[in-house]
Amino acid sequence: MRALVLRPRRGFRLDDATLLVGAVLTALLVGVALLSLVWTPEDPARMRILQKLRGPLVSGLLGTDHLGRDLASMLMRGAFNSLTIAFAAVGLGAVLGTLAGVAAAAGPRFDAVLMRVCDALFALPPILSAIMLGALLGPGAPTAIIAIGVFMIPVFARVTRGAAMQIWAREYIMAARMAGKGTVRITLEHVLPNIAGQIIVQVTIQLAMAILTEAGLSFLGLGLPPPAPTWGRMLAESQTYLTQAPHLALAPGLAIAAAVLGLNLLGDGLAARLDPRRRQAS
Repeated sequence: MRALVLRPRRGFRLDDATLLVGAVLTALLVGVALLSLVWTPEDPARMRILQKLRGPLVSGLLGTDHLGRDLASMLMRGAFNSLTIAFAAVGLGAVLGTLAGVAAAAGPRFDAVLMRVCDALFALPPILSAIMLGALLGPGAPTAIIAIGVFMIPVFARVTRGAAMQIWAREYIMAARMAGKGTVRITLEHVLPNIAGQIIVQVTIQLAMAILTEAGLSFLGLGLPPPAPTWGRMLAESQTYLTQAPHLALAPGLAIAAAVLGLNLLGDGLAARLDPRRRQAS
């Protein structure tokens, strides 16, 4: 007769709540950004001088800026512009950094060179890189994407290298070598699938960093040129009117905070969910 084994039911953990809140905030951010392509309360570039510096609910949902533009519409379109630059920059850094990381893990000679290159890239923060690129290329989306993306390359390279080196030490990799599989095939069939979760987690975390950096670049005038609205430039333009119209700074500031919080929570939740120790315990 088999003994009946009772297993405790897994309850709703804090990691699950973190993942849920992060996913909801991120979904709202992406949803608002996509919605701005087909609908906004007003034209974000429409100026109405007679209605400038109106408060929330007095003229529109969030009020108007110093040129009479609808703040809610600018915030929605700014979400799309900020996310576009952030996704492009992180995509650039993730692709090149992942390729460099798996190559370094598979080849000791390339590993030493990569680490020195990463140290050199870390010495140039995105703001400084954007200033130099802006002097050469002028301000704009390509300048922001390249400046942020180049800084992301060593981040992804280090994460990928560390994770890939752990996979290369596994016994099934030795078995694959004995079966006659080459380095490229092992990387594609065994290494990359096993580190994909860590790369995805890193993407969400770096997206939050990219949004913050893009806001800083736009604040300095190195992002998208006017009249395209961005959260960073909205903050820069609100400085003169902080006492007269504090909602001009409050709206984009809260938007940046919510976006960064959502992506960070999503990354933390995914990291906990993809942790193999948790999967074994559950």
